[in-house]
Amino acid sequence: MSTPNGQAFTVKPETAQAIDEILGHYPVKEAALLPALHKVQDEIGWLPVAAMDWVADRLELPRVRVYGVASFYTMFRRQQPGRHRLEICTNLSCSLMGAEHLREYLCRKLGIQPGKTTADGRITLSEVECLGSCGTAPVMLVDDEFVENLDPQKVDKILADLEARDHG
Repeated sequence: MSTPNGQAFTVKPETAQAIDEILGHYPVKEAALLPALHKVQDEIGWLPVAAMDWVADRLELPRVRVYGVASFYTMFRRQQPGRHRLEICTNLSCSLMGAEHLREYLCRKLGIQPGKTTADGRITLSEVECLGSCGTAPVMLVDDEFVENLDPQKVDKILADLEARDHG
């Protein structure tokens, strides 16, 4: 498989094997599409077109079907993210508890809008729908780790911790 720039694309043998094992759990290959996309994204961090093409070929599905599924679900990243991902929930409970103000606070602090990555490639900020923790709103995923009961002070600490991790 080749990427648009002509480079070959493949996944690690263990990822391909894991997808083959997943296929054995479903009566039809299409049923394994979500877990297969997750496995590939877990390996490379996002889903470029070449990765979606690889999944489509592996599962013997039309590529457009894979693109449609990957674009429908917000947990699939179709653009390469920064080294750190901040995903803030702005659904009803989080919004009522101040998530929209925190989103704006993050935008000002980082100098970017949701869906964008800082110029240094360090942080990608995303706005997501319900993260399933309404009782501890507002919440955010920081590199796949849940952070609950957010306020500006916690956001500042998160950003400082990420800075220290990168330059420590």
